[in-house]
Amino acid sequence: MAARHRIVILGAAGRDFHDFNMVYRDDAGVEVVAFTAAQISGIAGRRYPPELAGPLYPQGIPILDESELEDLIRREAIDQVVFAYSDVAHEHVMHLVSRALAAGADFALLGPRTTQLRATVPVIAVTAVRTGCGKSQTGRYLARLLKAKGLRVGVIRHPMPYGNLKEEAVQRFTSANDLTAAHCTLEEREEYEPHLALGHTVYAGVDYARILDLAQTENDLILWEGGNNDFPFIRPDWHICLADPLRPGHESAYHPGEATLRMADTVIIVKTDSAPAEDVERVEANVRRLNPKADILRAASPARLDDPEAVRGRRVLVVEDGPTVTHGGMAHGAGWLAAKQAGAEILDPRPWAAPLIAAAYARYPHLNDVLPALGYSQAQLDDLAVTLNAVPADVVVSATPMDLGRLITANKPVVRARYDYAEAESPGLAGRLDTFLEQLKCAS
Repeated sequence: MAARHRIVILGAAGRDFHDFNMVYRDDAGVEVVAFTAAQISGIAGRRYPPELAGPLYPQGIPILDESELEDLIRREAIDQVVFAYSDVAHEHVMHLVSRALAAGADFALLGPRTTQLRATVPVIAVTAVRTGCGKSQTGRYLARLLKAKGLRVGVIRHPMPYGNLKEEAVQRFTSANDLTAAHCTLEEREEYEPHLALGHTVYAGVDYARILDLAQTENDLILWEGGNNDFPFIRPDWHICLADPLRPGHESAYHPGEATLRMADTVIIVKTDSAPAEDVERVEANVRRLNPKADILRAASPARLDDPEAVRGRRVLVVEDGPTVTHGGMAHGAGWLAAKQAGAEILDPRPWAAPLIAAAYARYPHLNDVLPALGYSQAQLDDLAVTLNAVPADVVVSATPMDLGRLITANKPVVRARYDYAEAESPGLAGRLDTFLEQLKCAS
C-alpha cells in the first residue's frame, strides 16, 4: 500500500472541519495529521472526535496551536498544509505560505467546487468582505420578508463549534432555552438570539451535510448566514455580499473576502448613512472593478438606543460585538456611534480590564474606548463581567446582538443598542428579492 499523503489543516473551528468532512474524511490516500487553531481562544488542545472524523481516524485528530506549525511539519513529515479559516489579510495568508514552504511542505487552498454542498431547496447566501459589515441584520431583514410571503425559512449559520464537538455535530435552535441547553457561548448567542426572537429556526454545528439534510426537509428555502468573510458552504442560487465603506479598500485586501466579493451576484454597500460619501464612492468603484457583472445596491445601517435619554450626559461604558472590533479591525461599532449621537461621555475601560480582557486589548491595540464582548470560555466571560462591573460608568450601552443580561449580572443599568438593515434606494433589496422569487417560480 502506498504511503498516505500527510496533511495539516490550518483552521479556527469552522471551515477547517467542513473542508475535512467534504474532501478528506473518506479519502484513504490522505492522512490529516492535525488541525491547527488560530483567532479563537481555547480551541487548541482539543481533539476532533472519532465519531466525526470517521473510520480512518479511530483516535480522532489533534487540534494544536498554529504557532507549532514549523515543528509539526518537520516532526510529522507533513506533505501539504491546507489553509481553512477566514477574515485575514492577504499578507497574513502569504506569511503562512512562506512558513509552510520554508519548513518543506506544499500549501493549498480549497475552493467552492470541492467544498460546497448542493441543496434540494433554493438557497440565498449572505456573506461579506469583512467581519462586522452587517450580515446578521441583513439576514434578519430577508428572513422577515420571506416569512411574510408565507415561506418556511431555515437559517443555516456559519459554524461556531466552541464546545463539545461530538454534541455539536448537528444543532437546531428554536428558542433561547435551546441555547442554554446547548451551553452556547456569548458569541453564538449573538448570532442566534435575534433570529429566534423573530421566530426563525437556526441550524448550525460541525457536519454541514447532516445539517443541510435536516434543514431542507423542514423548510421551503435556506438562508445561509455567513461568518467572518467566508464563502458559503452551500451552493447559493442567489449570493449577496456586503461591502463596508467604513473600511474602504478592505474589499480587495482580505481573504477570502475578495474571492467572496468576486463570486457574488449582488453586492450591497452598507452603512451609507454613517460613512463619508467619498468612501462610499470609492468602495463602489472597487466593486465594479472586481465584479463588473454584479448588481450593486446601497443600504443604511441605522443604530438606535432603547432609551437615549438614559445615556444623555452620562458616563457610559460601551460594549461592542466582539469579533467586529477584534479581528474585524474596527475601533468601534453601533454602540459607540449610538452613544455619541445621544450625547454620552464614553469611558475608556482599559484601566479596569481583568486579565483575559487585558490580553485582548494587548492583542488588538486599535481598541481603546469600547469593551469587546468576549465570552468564548467561561473564564473569559467571567473576566468580561468583572471588567464591566469595575468601570465607574453610570450606564452600560450594550451593542452585542444578544441580551447580555442572560449571561452577566451588571451592577449598573444596561441600555441596548440595536442596528437594523434599512433600504437606501428603491426598489432596493426587497425588490431584488421579489425578482429572485419570481425567477424561481418561472423556473419551476
